[in-house]
Amino acid sequence: MGKAQTRWGPYTNMKSLAESGPTIITRADGVYVYDDRGRQYIDGHGGLWLANIGYGRREIIDAIAQQAEALAWFPSFGGFANEPSLRLADRLIELLRPDGMAHVMFSNDGSESVETALKIARQYWKVQGLAHKYKYITRHHAYHGVTMGALSVQGIAENRIEFEPLLPGVVHVAAPYRNHCGMHPESSVCTFACARAVEEAILTQGADSVAAFIAEPVQAAGGVILPPSDYLRQVREICRRYDVLFIADEVVTGFGRLGSWFGSRHYGIQPDIMTMAKGITSGYVPLGATAVSENIFRTFLNMPVAGPEFRHGNTYSGHPLAAAAALANIQILEREALPEHARKMGVLLQKALQDVQQRHLEWVVDANAEGLLGRIELRDPSGQMQAGELGAAMAKHMYDLGVIVRPLGDVVTFSPPLVISEQQIAQMVAISEEALTLVQAHGG
Repeated sequence: MGKAQTRWGPYTNMKSLAESGPTIITRADGVYVYDDRGRQYIDGHGGLWLANIGYGRREIIDAIAQQAEALAWFPSFGGFANEPSLRLADRLIELLRPDGMAHVMFSNDGSESVETALKIARQYWKVQGLAHKYKYITRHHAYHGVTMGALSVQGIAENRIEFEPLLPGVVHVAAPYRNHCGMHPESSVCTFACARAVEEAILTQGADSVAAFIAEPVQAAGGVILPPSDYLRQVREICRRYDVLFIADEVVTGFGRLGSWFGSRHYGIQPDIMTMAKGITSGYVPLGATAVSENIFRTFLNMPVAGPEFRHGNTYSGHPLAAAAALANIQILEREALPEHARKMGVLLQKALQDVQQRHLEWVVDANAEGLLGRIELRDPSGQMQAGELGAAMAKHMYDLGVIVRPLGDVVTFSPPLVISEQQIAQMVAISEEALTLVQAHGG
């Protein structure tokens, strides 16, 4: 049947892949990846938003190998632990102290870290005798993972519909999507009606029934939706006012992507719970983490039970190889000041993308970036192309020209490794513009 048929690819159209076969990536270095034909590509998407320190870092490889020789794995259930995971927990909380975090539980990826956060939020209120506080408020266009709980708080309908019914008690409100805001269509000035929509949802459901609000600081898979600068602060205050937990999903925005260590810090908030994955190891080994405030941890610790206070865990929680990779990854991020570098390169990326928009105003609705998380939103001035066709066509041309990006509908998104240089940004955006001119010339 061939490689494409025996392997069922994630988020993959297998019928089309049966004809073309997969693109097989064989090696990578820095910001570049190479296929089995020897072609070089700039990885403009950072391997699904996460190759923060770039590819081929010997420190990570050595750290994994050395740990594998000493202890490849042993479970952490029931009081066991391994030294790398303990050191990583200490290191993460040291990093997260400005964000109000005090304790961390490990998992395997972003979906599991979100699932952990949702379960913590529900049990937190039950422990206090408030079992009726079980609902979650989330947002349209949100992406929080693919496990059933995480999927339930997603706001991307295409990802949810085939798996419904999902968790009850999930309420979706408007996202802070300035380019598609129907909340104040008569005004170009943001009124923060989307923030007030969170408050209205809490009041409509009843504050005594709402456990938590969950939000990505920037909604990445929703189309790199960059919020107004004060939006998250306003929503955080609303959650405090009504005694609703605030879960910050930092799976994409953590570890330097926005030019700050974490998206919460970038936008000036302290959540109650934070979820992490992706950039925690820069993809070298799968790892997720869920951090909580001291208040939440102490609430669980004070439970009068003989067994586990929180009956939850993953087989590979605190995997020693993943922890070793994360420790080396954080050391590189710090030593090379990569969050600061991302901030500086992000200014260049933003300007370059906006220059493209100015030269192609008929075709580009919006071009923007926050740190090294960017977007170009397209439109067909003739109105003949169906939704999503423009984004797919531009991404295909970019691939042919040597840059890999991810189209989300008609938004082409960028999240290159944080080590990207000014010259490489210029090349990546120049290829983007060349691809756009090809789309214009050929109608896709």
